[in-house]
Amino acid sequence: MKGFSKRVSQMITKLPAEQVAQLVDSLSAENESLYSILESLNTGLIICDENWKLMQVNKAAERYIPLKIRGTEYRYSEAAEYVWKIVEDDDIADFLKMCSERQKCNISEEFTLSTQSGKSRIINVSIQLLVQKKEYAGIIIKIDDITEKRNQEVLLRRMESLASLTNLAASVAHEIKNPLGSISIHIQLIQKALEKARKTDGMLPDAGFTDKHLAVVNEEIERLNQIIVDFLFAVRPVSATLELVDVNEELRAFTSFVQPELERKNISLEVHLAEKPPRILLDTKLFKQVLINLAQNAIAAMEDGGKLLVTSKVSGDRFLVAVADTGCGMDADTVARVFEPYFTTKAKGTGLGLTMVYKIIKEFSGDIDVKSFPGEGTIFTISLPIPQKEKLLLE
Repeated sequence: MKGFSKRVSQMITKLPAEQVAQLVDSLSAENESLYSILESLNTGLIICDENWKLMQVNKAAERYIPLKIRGTEYRYSEAAEYVWKIVEDDDIADFLKMCSERQKCNISEEFTLSTQSGKSRIINVSIQLLVQKKEYAGIIIKIDDITEKRNQEVLLRRMESLASLTNLAASVAHEIKNPLGSISIHIQLIQKALEKARKTDGMLPDAGFTDKHLAVVNEEIERLNQIIVDFLFAVRPVSATLELVDVNEELRAFTSFVQPELERKNISLEVHLAEKPPRILLDTKLFKQVLINLAQNAIAAMEDGGKLLVTSKVSGDRFLVAVADTGCGMDADTVARVFEPYFTTKAKGTGLGLTMVYKIIKEFSGDIDVKSFPGEGTIFTISLPIPQKEKLLLE
């Protein structure tokens, strides 16, 4: 770049004054146009040289993050500050310094900042290479206010929860009809027996007769109560306390816990865990609940014994945990409905276990996928995001 500038300077000295003036005007107009574009962007941009020294800042960057040069017109020089020294937020400054020291690019991190009005804004800071003529020429720090995006995601989750609640309420209404119908029938039978007694000899019906029907009524009332308990369990928000956790340690504890039950059921256990895994944000109690539920489903699917396989591995920016069995498997229709509330293929199942598994994994910002074929077993795969700082440790 410096060689190019030197050659241009040499050429200019050989041009007539009029042509030099035209060239300067043209370059000035082009520079002004590029500057206007840079200043008009809603995305904040901070441009640094190859040593991470500040070259250029646009207005959006000044709006989004606190800078020591806010409100001033910055001009690059050899004595320019390192970019993290002009950032007033300590977390962002530390992130930029760490990226510089470890020469990390094409990464991003989210930060929550408080505005002067007291409101919180979520800011995404990403680092990209500045390339000129296929050569490394510096760093582009891209800054976006993603507060509205995150708010929309929260709103969408609430709408999805409302839709799920509507479906769940319909399922509960359907579940309640059967015990209510049974209670009604047995009360009618008792009423008829009482009416018959009054019309004849006035004697009360045989105690054994009424006890039998009242026992059924009590059973159905208990059934109704359990339906309500299960419903509240399904709709109650999951309260997760997230912390950085070594998932492999949780998997080892889980497999030790479930091993005796597997031996009783003639099921072998195979475990393959990732080496040097990243720590993941999750709630250990809720994660254990997820694993136990998946294990219970796997055990139920292997009535004649089989094998339970538990694995973990890193895949890109996700950490995958899989629980697989060699059981009876499921058809496509069952797989499509497996996370629906009250859907179950078990005689005594509530149909809420996998619904809760799904809710918990979503609280961890994760996903869960199921693959199954009749007679070939089932694989549940949990995908959890790797925090940015943990990703850097993997590289």
